[in-house]
Amino acid sequence: MGRPAGPGVTDRRPARRAELAKKALGIRPRSAAGANARPRAGRLDHGRQGRSKAAASGAVNWPATLLKGRPRRREDLLFQARHRSPHELWLVIVDASASTRRHHALSDGKGLLAQLFDDAYRQRACLALLTASGTAPNWQVQGLRASAGLRDWLDSLGAGGGTPLLAALNEAGRWLTARRKRYPAEQQRVLVMTDGRVKEGLSPPLLDCPCLLIDIERGPIRLGRGRQLALGLGAEYRHIDQA
Repeated sequence: MGRPAGPGVTDRRPARRAELAKKALGIRPRSAAGANARPRAGRLDHGRQGRSKAAASGAVNWPATLLKGRPRRREDLLFQARHRSPHELWLVIVDASASTRRHHALSDGKGLLAQLFDDAYRQRACLALLTASGTAPNWQVQGLRASAGLRDWLDSLGAGGGTPLLAALNEAGRWLTARRKRYPAEQQRVLVMTDGRVKEGLSPPLLDCPCLLIDIERGPIRLGRGRQLALGLGAEYRHIDQA
């Protein structure tokens, strides 16, 4: 997991990973109403509060009821509106190609992923996990609740083979589109972890949801392709060393 901190130096990497994990879980779609818009309950299926559901029982909304006059029968009572909170889906794409073995890049990335999985588990988010290594991307989890068992998978994750990252991004785009039709109220977010060492000249797809790219490239000579890849994806960019 990298070089140990020297005497008298506090190792800030765990705190940085936790901060990045919180950042990843917290990215939200930008509001089209502008920066000065006031927050309010969502009115659509895909709103932040979900669709309002008329309640026929439960807690009585007394202010609204009394504004209509003194209730004389049960039909005169107004009950508190209930909201169906939309589920959250996190799609995590991990570049585990041979180049991520250099300078412990993937090892440091696994520390961040561990924190991210813990946060997803506590928030009861659904998780999809796609790895890019070898000759083709592979699904590890597809839209299941995050579980503690992901730690075992993460411990056994190794790097090797080619970099089918663009194939993974295209596969992710198709899968998200199909899932969006099935669960229109679901809030989707994507986290891409890569060192950016993919073939130049190839255009990544635009994913129709908030996306964050974590650059794990390490070493004295960096190509800096992660930032270019994030720009092509329309994703927010962060290097793993940034807090």
